[in-house]
Amino acid sequence: MSTDELVFQIRKKNSFLCIGLDTDPERIPPHLLEEPDPVFAFNKAIVDATHHLCVAYKPNTAFYEANGIKGWESLSKTINYINAHYPEIFTIADAKRGDIGNTATMYAKAFFEDLKFDSVTVAPYMGRDSVEPFLNFKDKFTILLALTSNPGAFDFQTMQFDGKELYMQVLETALTYKNPDQLMFVVGATKAEFLKEIRRIVPKNFLLVPGVGAQGGSLEEVCKHGITDDIGLLINSSRGIIYASRDKDFAQAASAQATLLQQAMASEIKKIQSRA
Repeated sequence: MSTDELVFQIRKKNSFLCIGLDTDPERIPPHLLEEPDPVFAFNKAIVDATHHLCVAYKPNTAFYEANGIKGWESLSKTINYINAHYPEIFTIADAKRGDIGNTATMYAKAFFEDLKFDSVTVAPYMGRDSVEPFLNFKDKFTILLALTSNPGAFDFQTMQFDGKELYMQVLETALTYKNPDQLMFVVGATKAEFLKEIRRIVPKNFLLVPGVGAQGGSLEEVCKHGITDDIGLLINSSRGIIYASRDKDFAQAASAQATLLQQAMASEIKKIQSRA
């Protein structure tokens, strides 16, 4: 998927919602445990109920890897189902990989060629040769961790070196890598006040923004500082949507929560249009 195609879907759906499929077998409705693959059954129902409200899905691979081979099979079936039935959806492997050389290439092949994700999250700590192998894949996106939503982000990401915070140096340096137009960046919603400066450095790249909802981030504040003429945002919500109910109405409840976010996003898009 290209950036233009993603923007088209955002405008078509009046939404820049990304739904995180962080599926924990201990939290899904009990009746699904009778299914041959409870995790896939849960994901399929969520996707069928919400695909018209979002533009992206983001499985966190840790929730699947923790279940061994069965978990990897659930992940594979989930992404295959999305690609087959809803090919307009942008898919994100939230894997947070970050290793050098051939290892990075193998990670990229696993997610881009085998599982056929559109993008993967990558930790930039090891530098250029841990990122560029992902950027070698045409029409695939690498989403670098820049400024995350967790409290521990302040341990390193905002430390200053030569008068400049580390996350800013990550953004500036990443733009010197090959194919920087294939880069997106993770910026936590709880760090909305940093977005104005971030947009000065990366005015056009898409930002993946977790932390709205359960983690306390404000959609309005994120949009105030981070939205662009082409929107430029993917706002992720996971627990607040997929675990809206543990009863048999779980998919309908997820749809209702996604609708609330989509409607709020439509209002933010309307603000942009009114300024045009």
